Amino acid sequence: MKAGSRLVQFPLNHPRLITILMTIFTLALGSLMVKVHVDTDPENMLSEHEEVRVFHNQVKKEFNLHDMVVLGVVNENHPQGVFNPATLNNVHELTEFAKTLSSAKHPEHKVISRDIMAAGNVDTIIQAGLGQVRFEWLMATPPTTDKEALAIRDRAMNNPMLKGTLVSEDEKAMGIYIPVSSKDFANEVRQRLLTRIKTLDGDDDFFITGLPVAEDTFGKEMFVQMAISAPLAMLAIFILMLLFFRKVRLIISPMIVAMVSVIATMGLLIGTGNTLHIMSSMIPIFLMPIAVVDSIHILSEFFDQYQKTRNRRQTIEHVMDQLFMPMLYTSLTSSSGFASLALTPIPPVQAFGIFVAFGIMLAWLVTTIFIPAYIMMMKEDQLTGFGMENEDDQGRMSALLSKLGLFTYKRARLILAATMVMIGVSWYGINQITVNDNPMNWFTENHPIREADRALNSHFGGTYEAYLVLEAHEEKIPATLLATMLHRQLDQLAGNEHDRKVIKEARLIIDQALEGPAGNFLDNIGNGWLEKMDASDDLAYEVWTDTLDMLTRFQDRKQAFKDPQLLNYLSRLQDHLASSGLVGKSNSVTDVVKKVHQELFTGDDEHYRVPDSRNAVAQCLMSFQNSHKPEDLWHLVTPDYKKANIWLQLKNGDNQLMQEVVDQVDDFLRQNPPPIKLEHRWAGLTYLNIVWQDKMVNGMMDAFLSSFIVVFVMMVILFRSVIWGMLAMIPLSVTIALIYGIIGIIGKDYDMPVAVLSSLTLGLAVDFAIHFLERSRVTFNKTGSWQEATKEMFAEPARAISRNVVVIAVGFTPLLAAPLVPYKTVGVFLASIMAISGFGTMLILPSAITVLQNFLFKKR
Repeated sequence: MKAGSRLVQFPLNHPRLITILMTIFTLALGSLMVKVHVDTDPENMLSEHEEVRVFHNQVKKEFNLHDMVVLGVVNENHPQGVFNPATLNNVHELTEFAKTLSSAKHPEHKVISRDIMAAGNVDTIIQAGLGQVRFEWLMATPPTTDKEALAIRDRAMNNPMLKGTLVSEDEKAMGIYIPVSSKDFANEVRQRLLTRIKTLDGDDDFFITGLPVAEDTFGKEMFVQMAISAPLAMLAIFILMLLFFRKVRLIISPMIVAMVSVIATMGLLIGTGNTLHIMSSMIPIFLMPIAVVDSIHILSEFFDQYQKTRNRRQTIEHVMDQLFMPMLYTSLTSSSGFASLALTPIPPVQAFGIFVAFGIMLAWLVTTIFIPAYIMMMKEDQLTGFGMENEDDQGRMSALLSKLGLFTYKRARLILAATMVMIGVSWYGINQITVNDNPMNWFTENHPIREADRALNSHFGGTYEAYLVLEAHEEKIPATLLATMLHRQLDQLAGNEHDRKVIKEARLIIDQALEGPAGNFLDNIGNGWLEKMDASDDLAYEVWTDTLDMLTRFQDRKQAFKDPQLLNYLSRLQDHLASSGLVGKSNSVTDVVKKVHQELFTGDDEHYRVPDSRNAVAQCLMSFQNSHKPEDLWHLVTPDYKKANIWLQLKNGDNQLMQEVVDQVDDFLRQNPPPIKLEHRWAGLTYLNIVWQDKMVNGMMDAFLSSFIVVFVMMVILFRSVIWGMLAMIPLSVTIALIYGIIGIIGKDYDMPVAVLSSLTLGLAVDFAIHFLERSRVTFNKTGSWQEATKEMFAEPARAISRNVVVIAVGFTPLLAAPLVPYKTVGVFLASIMAISGFGTMLILPSAITVLQNFLFKKR
């Protein structure tokens, strides 16, 4: 008795017990799903210990930065654009409403009202006489007249920090930047703003976008889409199987296998403490087609054989003898393809691969024991009319397959030559592939978020944020050299004899500090001088004050970003990025200094520059501290002035664009050395995306190559032959080449869904090859002639493969109607993978066997 027959004896003898055990097992694991915790943050594609992510969170904390929801108000109808009373009143009302928002379910999720950037919540800097500035709210109250509205326009357009960021240069749009404490709150903020917008009057257009909105909304909509698309896909598969096998009660069994596999896998995923992430939420979509493949093979063989015996048990034993080993190896290879994703450095992808691999092997086990048990629970009279009455009762598919088999035998070399040409063209396409992704492109072109993205990025400097953090590294000056420099400074303070006496005491304290700890050298001097000043008379007090002022200026040298040279260097870097066309707008501490300096003087353009001395820079910064929101300065520089943050606004969130910006900065810093040593690093969601997606692409490639080798070794072991193992890899290789060749030729970006589909390609493409080659060897042994074997191979085996191809390819077409692009991508590529791998199996493999038959069968 063969392995297949031995394994099914228990389910054949105890079908109800098998069903009960399977039900208990499924319910037990399925009950764990009540512990579900949803995580829709793509940032978690990176480990929380990943260096770039740790730095990103550090930067947000150091500079008090938050993720932004961008609300844009656009008016292209009014002659004054957005600077009319009605529009500005709407802006004011939405700003005040946004300040009140917090999550009902999670009170800790809220809008950071203090940091909202809007017309009513930002300062404008006004000259208040030579050497003085005054800070006023840009829009303290909503205007009631056109004159008041135009005054707001003039003040806004006169501030380079606001123009292009808060207000568009064409005066047609105004932004409200709403910081949120958590990205998980972004979609709720959007929904509540949209509800409030419906109550507003006027002819304004409102758009809400930003990466936090896109990422959170995608996560929410994806789960809804999964709940819709997965059942629709199952319904389509059910209908197609009904057309093929014409017995509703029988084809329910593959649906049960798929449901058991999905429920148990998702239950185990959640029960083991894994969050339901964007990746893991797609497990049902990937698992369902694989889960029903073996069932379709069994039903197809059963359909073709049952009328010959009209005995359920005898037929199922024959079927399992034929299919047990091919099904086992196809399941092992498919699970290996997904399990290889555990090698990627992306935690959600690792979980996705491991649990899909588990689901595949579970589906194989359930298929192997439950399908026979299910058939045995059916009565013989319920199978009346099931299957083909005779070999001629085969329909159009069988007739077409018979002609295809004859064609592969007679035109084998032509087919192989055409395959080589096709691979050559595919190789060209593969070399054209562009690795790129953008979470905004996960939505369809007409999605409101995508439309908002286009609208606002056409008006403003950009809604995609990145942070370039520059840290100054001061040179370690020996205490002896510092002492010499201080002595020289004291020489300039020596005046009359009384002054010289004070200076002598100051020098003595310097010499005493040299004997103390080197790290506290300047502090020890300052403390010593301060004690002397407190104990001195009025004349000496003034001298000690001068010495301490001198020491303060000396210590200020550590505050690198008060240095005019360094501030001008930042300005040149910003200008370089702006001229490249890659960055729409940037803001830095330099812009603050320039604007305040301009208003401290005559307010003309000539004085919009960095002053020449540290003291003048310090005066500008001190003046800004008198504004309504002095803490805004710390978004751009740390209080010790050792780190600066350049806030970059990009009009596009593509990985490629962000990478070009990174390269531009690297080139500029290399070709234009800064006046002091600087270390630069990146933060921001736009930058994080290129990091995790780069890791995903490279990780997927490594995982695929390793699993390709594993599958090849498994094929060699299965067929006990290197040449037969190589044959089994042909449909897989051709499918991959064609799929990715087409991607390159049509210009489709190699993004997250495409990367993940490579594992599905490996699993499904090799499935058909195993079935075809294993059955080919058995059939040749029976007929003794490949020509005769070809006729038999293009009967039931080819029909089973064809049915699988059609069922899965057509069954997942409902995904094409999804409003989310990754679902459309999965639908298109599932159909393509099935079609190409199935067609390649039945066209290329028999042609290769025909050409190599004398070599392949020489020992038989």
